[in-house]
Amino acid sequence: MKTIKAILIILLVSLFTDRGLGQEIQKVIVKGSVHSRQTQLPLDGASITLRAISGVQGLTTTMASANGEFKVSVEKGYYDIIISFVSFQALLLPRQQIDSNKDLGTVMLQAKTQLLEGAEVTGMMPGLSLELDKKVFYVGSDLSAKGGTANDVLNNVPSVNVDGKGNISIRGESGVRILVNGKPSVISANNGLEQLSASSIEKIEVINNPSAKYEAQGTAGIINIVLKKNMLTGLNGSVQTTWTSPTNHNGNINLSYKTDKVNLFGDVGFRYRDLTVRSELKRISLGEGKQRFLKQETSTDWGGRGHNFYIGGDYYIDSLNTLTASFYHSTLLVDNRIDNQYDYFSSGGKLDSTTQRFEQYNEPKKYNQLEVSYVKTFEKKDKNWTTSMRYDFWHDNENQYISQSSVFPMPVATDNLVTQNIESSNDIFIQSDYINTIGSRGKLEVGGRVDLRAIRSDYWATANGVLLEEYDNKLNYNERLIAAYFQWNNTMKRWSYQFGLRTELSLIEIADRKGDFNKDRRYIDIFPTIHLGYKIQDNSDLQLSYSRRIDRPEFPQLNPFGGLSDLRNLTIGNADLDPAYTNAIEFMLMQKLSQFTINPTIYYKYTNSFFQYFVQETAVDYFLRSPINMDYEKRYGLELNSLYSPLPNWRIALNFNYYGFNQQGEFSGERYFVKGNRWTAQLNSRLRLPTRLVIESVFTYTSNFKEVQSLNSPVYKFNIAISKDIFNEKMTVSMAFNNVFDSLVEKQTLNGSTYRLESKNYGVGRIVNATATYRFNRKKEQKDRLPT
Repeated sequence: MKTIKAILIILLVSLFTDRGLGQEIQKVIVKGSVHSRQTQLPLDGASITLRAISGVQGLTTTMASANGEFKVSVEKGYYDIIISFVSFQALLLPRQQIDSNKDLGTVMLQAKTQLLEGAEVTGMMPGLSLELDKKVFYVGSDLSAKGGTANDVLNNVPSVNVDGKGNISIRGESGVRILVNGKPSVISANNGLEQLSASSIEKIEVINNPSAKYEAQGTAGIINIVLKKNMLTGLNGSVQTTWTSPTNHNGNINLSYKTDKVNLFGDVGFRYRDLTVRSELKRISLGEGKQRFLKQETSTDWGGRGHNFYIGGDYYIDSLNTLTASFYHSTLLVDNRIDNQYDYFSSGGKLDSTTQRFEQYNEPKKYNQLEVSYVKTFEKKDKNWTTSMRYDFWHDNENQYISQSSVFPMPVATDNLVTQNIESSNDIFIQSDYINTIGSRGKLEVGGRVDLRAIRSDYWATANGVLLEEYDNKLNYNERLIAAYFQWNNTMKRWSYQFGLRTELSLIEIADRKGDFNKDRRYIDIFPTIHLGYKIQDNSDLQLSYSRRIDRPEFPQLNPFGGLSDLRNLTIGNADLDPAYTNAIEFMLMQKLSQFTINPTIYYKYTNSFFQYFVQETAVDYFLRSPINMDYEKRYGLELNSLYSPLPNWRIALNFNYYGFNQQGEFSGERYFVKGNRWTAQLNSRLRLPTRLVIESVFTYTSNFKEVQSLNSPVYKFNIAISKDIFNEKMTVSMAFNNVFDSLVEKQTLNGSTYRLESKNYGVGRIVNATATYRFNRKKEQKDRLPT
């Protein structure tokens, strides 16, 4: 009897435990991540629903986090799993047996072809998508930039141009703010983008009319370079190597290791280059008694080698809190040789004299970036708090060894010139942002930011061993920026709107050792932004936006010492430059029609005190170039992005931009009134063949255009590239032929009252890249983790 009672008690306890307190024993974990098939990016907020069909009952729903990952606890049984996200086709995984912990891996959702309110439009061109406030260019689809640098990638982005000196413009306008992962970065300083490999870039965001959450710097807009991130668990990585002709070889190794609690990542890259560029300059003297000209030929050998490494890790404190720390270092050793020959001719075309000038230029550059960030998420959707602190410090040492001699009609003793400029910077960046949803559709965003920057430039020069007093100085630049913003987003039926307000306090000091410069600028500004959207129908949207922005002169524009490489053509900064202010308005349509997509934009800008470089003759055949503030510039234009898909695997995109401008200002007592226009066009074709072979071509044309003093000739280029996946997509090999017709020649004519300058810059010429990428424990669509 006691035995029977004991058995009954055990059965009752077992039954009670299974049906009541025993839920934890029977539950298992289902996890994975959700990404866009087109963009390979995580889908923050994607819905994952497990619908029980056998063994258990009910629905279990969760949402993907910012990195696309999800984790849900359910009872053992059979389930239909439905994964969905707005503007994407829902995915059904029918009758899945869940009897133990299950990892679904990376789930790819296909974007719908229709437009939804506030959603991105994918497929606008090979590698381009459109959102209501920005255009996004996906680098993974850009074959012609493989093996290149960030500058090569930017040159393939519609309406973006990078000239031979690394100057970046949007829609033909300078004053562009470069961000890396949404923040200013040491990587973009001093043309550091030349050292950033294209393979490390996930996408380029072009933000023509930024909202209040972005810094107000940059009257032309913002270019945000987003670097890759790893989403895989376990140990995985990739190896890439690129051979280039002419020589610009590079390689990269990326590794990451991820568990439930930590994500460790590291990256090592190297680059070696040996390139030659040529330029020609003809100076024609005008006026009575001065009918002669000078022909200058320059050959520059760009030599150098560099390496970089990046290490860091994420620590997942719990499901709602993440701490990240990372360190990035880059070293570039520049070793250039510049040869100049000056031939002076009389008015009859007879050679009078010849002078040769040789320069050996060495510059070691070292960049460092240390960052710590904390992300707090909440159970409530679209509610999070992010805080980050970064310390950047860089150092470069510019050294010039120059010899000049006359070789005709008689050899003359050589003059020797030695210069050195040691530049360094210490930058601290702190930012905090809070986002919270209010009601069913409203979203409030508030944040603050502090930028502290200190740049030092210590330079000197000697001629034949004698110190040149005018080039012996030290410039100190201190910049403190304090900013705060808020913006409110909401929708009402077919309308969507976003209002924002940002304020920035600027404290800028410029001083030198000699006391020639002593500028102390303190000002506070308010920058309102408005974005209005209206949905005409499911596949058609309108947007109207307004913003006010500032362009503070950057250090190279202020620094009065720019090197003495060519005494006849000096470029220096201007410490008296004032900031420029722009009011911008844009009206945009997004329209999808079956196989054809079109996105026209009309824009207008008015800029006070805009920057313009002027050239003046300081002596016969000696010229000085420096920036000044003009009165104003009015700029208006039309930009058109379009896509046509004649076949499912073939996409053709045409991108066109036209703008006109009206400029007015004064220089050296002379008033200038300039009107002009310019247009650019880009035709892009991408064809995917059944054999996993992709063929891509890009043709770009820029019309002639007029500036205050100069006229620039048209420029065009044609690139073509092929790519193929092998070894079951573990390896991708590609070859790109850039500037196929060797047509990338910049020609300019500059007219002064007593002279005319005619210049040609030939650049590197034709370029061939061969790239091989091998992945282990990582699929083609899965990305590396690089600096954030």
